This record gives sequence, C-alpha cells and structure tokens, in this order.
Amino acid sequence: MKKERPSVKDQLEALVAQMYQSGILYSEAVREFRKRFILTVLEQNNGNQCKAAKQLGMHRNTLSRTIAELELDVRAVRAGIRRPPSSERALVMEKKISR
Repeated sequence: MKKERPSVKDQLEALVAQMYQSGILYSEAVREFRKRFILTVLEQNNGNQCKAAKQLGMHRNTLSRTIAELELDVRAVRAGIRRPPSSERALVMEKKISR
C-alpha cells in the first residue's frame, strides 16, 4: 500500500513544534519565514521585484523596504540571470561574428 505524504499543514505544525522545542523565539521564526518566503518568490520571478511584489500582494516599494529590513541579498538571486557587462558582451559578439 502507498504511503500518503503529510499535508503542508501537518508539515508546518511539525516544524513549529520543532522550532518551539529548540527555543527559537517567535520573532526569529517570523523573520526567517518572511526571508524564505520572499526569497522563494523572488527566485521564481528571476529577481524581478515588481513581479514578485504583485504575486506577494504588496506594493513594490513595500517589498523593497522589506528586503532592506530583512537584509536580503537580491543580487545573489539575480546573479544567474544578469547580462554580462557591455565590455564582456563585445567580446561575445566578436566571437559570434568571427564564426
């Protein structure tokens, strides 16, 4: 017989119980949740704060302030999708043209 996976609610309850038993303060738990939630949505939107804010149901300025408050490094999220500097793009274009 196939085992059912625990629901998200069950997983959350188990996590909360574990955090409480570990002595994590409420404020620390909420801060970590906010950080993880926002980073996940930013990653899904390739670091685009306007799109992420819309999905989070908040204004982009509020998201920007929250990112600063939580000391999140959005550059790390965008690092994988960023275009190279123009000096590097010129080298790539030269290689394409020479082919």
